[in-house]
Formats: sequence, structure tokens, C-alpha cells
Amino acid sequence: MATIPAQTVKELRDKTGAGMMECKAALVEANGDAEEAMTLLRKRGLARAAKRAGRTTAHGVIGSYIHMAGKIGVLLEVNCESDFVARTDDFQNLVKEISMHIAASDPRWVSREEIPSEAVEKEKAIYRAQVEGKGKPDAVIEKIVNGKLESFYSQFVLLDQPSIRDTAVTVQQNLSQTAAKTGENITISRFMRYRVGETTE
Repeated sequence: MATIPAQTVKELRDKTGAGMMECKAALVEANGDAEEAMTLLRKRGLARAAKRAGRTTAHGVIGSYIHMAGKIGVLLEVNCESDFVARTDDFQNLVKEISMHIAASDPRWVSREEIPSEAVEKEKAIYRAQVEGKGKPDAVIEKIVNGKLESFYSQFVLLDQPSIRDTAVTVQQNLSQTAAKTGENITISRFMRYRVGETTE
């Protein structure tokens, strides 16, 4: 078994928010590789967050962010299970980061479930028309259409968008990581993004 320096354990804890014993166990499993240990902890944290996903989130905050000297503004509601967690730095920082993300990335919906079915079907029809008539089998066409639809989701659905802080993870994964650190289910209820001179349809 590799000897894990206490400083390495502390550094991993500072980066992940996991407990000291969890960090040490992950480092031992990863043979002292801090990056691999972080990946292990993230996977475990996401798994625990998934188990909490059905729990009621009746508390939270309304966050706001003003960008470009008042040209863009965001209002965002993020919820959790207790007022205690809503007041923590981890939760407050998450709300601020997602508000900034919305200002920069301009999503249309919070989740895929919010997208009107007719909008999804319209996108599918466009993608299908782009590849039909090229001699491809139906199964291949369907695979291409689904691939393009995933790109559509990552462009316009908040939870599917790559995080502006770390494009290797999505906003949903970022949310789940904070849920793992706080021990509570965290959800995004709604948001509004305003831009000066822009009208709503």
C-alpha cells in the first residue's frame, strides 16, 4: 500500500470538499495519483447526489447578476432542502457561478423536459432533411439525428451546457458536485435573462 502524505490528503480535501477519510481512501485506491483520486471522489459524489435527486427542495435563494455595465441581467432561483445549506458559501458560490454562466451562455431552458415537444420534432425534421437522400440506412440516419439533437441540447439547455468554469463538466455535473459536498438535493427552478433592447416573444 502506498504511503499517502497528510498534505496530499488535505489538498485533495480542499479541492473536493470530501471527508479526510474518503480522500485518503481514494488516494490509496489511486496509488497516490491525486488526479485519479479526484475522479474517483467525483464519481462517488455524483452517485450519492443521484440518490438524493427525488428529495424535496423547498428552500433556496433568488440570485442575480449584472453583466457588461448593466447591458445584461440575470435572475435565477436555485433550491435546496434547508435554509442552513442555502446560506453556505458553497451554495452561494454555485448560485453566483450559474448566474454568470447564464449571462455568458444564453440558455433557453433549464432542462430537456422544459422543451416543447414541437420544438424537438422541428429540430429532428431539420436534421433528418440534412442527411436524407444521401443513401444512408435508416438506422444510420437516426443515429446522426440523435447526435445532432444532443448538440442542440448542449447548446440551449442550461443543465446540459458545458460549465464556463470548467468546460469538461456540464452545469448539471457542477450542480451534483455541490450537492455531494452539502449533502442535500439541489435544483434549478427557473431563470430569466435580460438584455438591453431585446424584446421577449
